[in-house]
Amino acid sequence: MRLLVSFAALFISVLLLQFSTSGVGPLDVLSGTVLGFTNGQIGLLGSAHFFGFFIGCWWAPRLMGGVGHSRAFAVFTAMGAIGLLAHMVVINPYAWAAMRVATGLCIAGCFTVIEAWLQAKATNENRGRTMGVYRMVDTGGQLVAQFMIGFLAPASYVSYNLLAMLCCAALLPLTLTRLKQPESHGTPRLRPRLAWRLSPLAVGGVVVSGVSGASLRMTGPLYGTEVGLAANEIGLFLAAFVLGGALAQWPAGLLADRFDRRWVLIGFSGASILSCAVTIAVPGLGEAGIFSAAFLFGATTFPIYSISAAHAHDWAEDHQRIELSAALMFFFACGAIVAPLATSGLITAFGPAALFYFISLAHLALILFGLVRMRRRASSGTIQPYIWIPRTSFLVGRIFRRGTDADRKDDD
Repeated sequence: MRLLVSFAALFISVLLLQFSTSGVGPLDVLSGTVLGFTNGQIGLLGSAHFFGFFIGCWWAPRLMGGVGHSRAFAVFTAMGAIGLLAHMVVINPYAWAAMRVATGLCIAGCFTVIEAWLQAKATNENRGRTMGVYRMVDTGGQLVAQFMIGFLAPASYVSYNLLAMLCCAALLPLTLTRLKQPESHGTPRLRPRLAWRLSPLAVGGVVVSGVSGASLRMTGPLYGTEVGLAANEIGLFLAAFVLGGALAQWPAGLLADRFDRRWVLIGFSGASILSCAVTIAVPGLGEAGIFSAAFLFGATTFPIYSISAAHAHDWAEDHQRIELSAALMFFFACGAIVAPLATSGLITAFGPAALFYFISLAHLALILFGLVRMRRRASSGTIQPYIWIPRTSFLVGRIFRRGTDADRKDDD
């Protein structure tokens, strides 16, 4: 308990960051619609966000090694605040795309720093409790941010200024904490071939996870507008998506630890296709039907990244885990960068239902690929514990590695 209290400053910073950064995506969609941006330009903003996210995950460990955790956190937070404040200074979709690169950098960089800090200070005895609290704070911040959308006026300097203030406020708890920052060690390399060599199916799973999550997070508000939701209802739509994903993690982990992960992954992809079909069918049933479909969509798609990552780590050795996590993040970002541009164009050409047809095709491809892979290779004899990964960063590999170390001590 004392350790969790000592982490309070980090958790407060997480909460403030989520209030700020999880609100900018939906606000940009609503603002872009008011300002006359095309659907393709709105999709570009989402792709730019994940491009910045990828750069931030790659750069953060290197920056931490050079200047330390606290200074790296300050750098990324400042970049995020600048990106938010500049929105109403230059009204241009391509300038906004550059600003979204900055906010993507902020999210990836800040959370990589925080996760590194938590992993360095937690022990095997309290790691589960520490990460459990972290996940609750992280998800709670995301949910509150979606509810804020109904109260933030689109294309308003006040709205973006409020988000920037929350971003800056995240600096205060972490920089004022008395908790000594961790020592910085070696920098992991980015080796995408490692993930493909260990588990092509896991690579496919994280790509499809990126496609699903980025499509709904970045063009979901566009879908909501097309089917007649108001701004506050779009916030509820996205909140239902996040809540469904959070609540599905425990049963997903139970299944993934008891059965062949490949069948579990295929099963969740099949359920995702079903949830897409439900979402396509329910707009005529009103807001309650749309929110329920979003909840179901989150419950079926959110766990796919964690299941895929656990499957990949089943095949990895301890010294490969951090670089494997980096490689999985690379493939996740590839799917997430492409998805908003593709889905915004499809919505323009074929209507809002095209968003979920596109996602369904991605999951169908994953199912077929999974069946092919199961015929080519038997399951791994080693099962790593399922861990819900709230976001992707290089540091998640340390969770798997230290879990393995703990198991070895128990065996000894």
